[in-house]
Amino acid sequence: MFRGFHTVASGMIAQQRRTELLTNNMANANTPGYKADQSVIRSFPEMFLSKLGPSNIPTETPIKGKYATGVGALGTGVYMQETIALLEQGQLQETELNTDIALIDGELPKDAQTGQTGAVFYRLQHPVEGEAYTRNGSFTLDPGGFLTNAQGLFVLDANGQRIQLQNDDFRVASDGQIYVNDQAVAQIGVSFAAKPEALMKQDNGLFRTADGANLPSAYNSANVRFSMQQGFIERSNVDSARTMTDLLTAYRAFEANQKILQAYDQSMQKAVNEVGRVN
Repeated sequence: MFRGFHTVASGMIAQQRRTELLTNNMANANTPGYKADQSVIRSFPEMFLSKLGPSNIPTETPIKGKYATGVGALGTGVYMQETIALLEQGQLQETELNTDIALIDGELPKDAQTGQTGAVFYRLQHPVEGEAYTRNGSFTLDPGGFLTNAQGLFVLDANGQRIQLQNDDFRVASDGQIYVNDQAVAQIGVSFAAKPEALMKQDNGLFRTADGANLPSAYNSANVRFSMQQGFIERSNVDSARTMTDLLTAYRAFEANQKILQAYDQSMQKAVNEVGRVN
């Protein structure tokens, strides 16, 4: 009976965490460059139940001089193993702002072992150490003329240096070159992640490597094709309709586990108050 409590409780916890993940996706449905999170729910190992009896049945297995009859497998619950960011390209939205620059995927190589397609990101200077990466190309110029993201992190060029401009009167070519008065002044830094599933997702749509090492430049990576579009932003890739459907599914699953938990509780009450009563 108590095993049932543990199994049902694990299901409720897993669905609650899944609901939190889905609501966070919905909250960022309009955040430029946001990549939706997906959950991976796994089951705990099953237990094989047996009963001991005096009879000798050919299909039974002897255990310490007795014979055990198989009852069946018992599930021990589920848990959310991990969350994985969905890195598919979001739709482009025109803003007509020179500081808005959308990063567009082209031909990106796949990992030979996992089949996972690589991903490209803008390079940002992390406030602590190393670099951070983002797909949010909604940039701005700070008072010093440096190109930054919405949180004030500096956008880096292809050489890992900050990009400083006089004003927002500049042009960005499809290869990331920034032109001022038809003179190339910098190239926006872009990094390539061969295994993007290994990146750690942080707040504000930022990604970082697990060991803090910098990703290689996408310009120097073989078979990596991408482009940029000035005056556009990449929208979130959250599918609002699908997310709402998944939210309802998670809610129904949580509710079903809750009903089972109530049934277990009522059974325990009867076992304590009625079955064990001596007349």
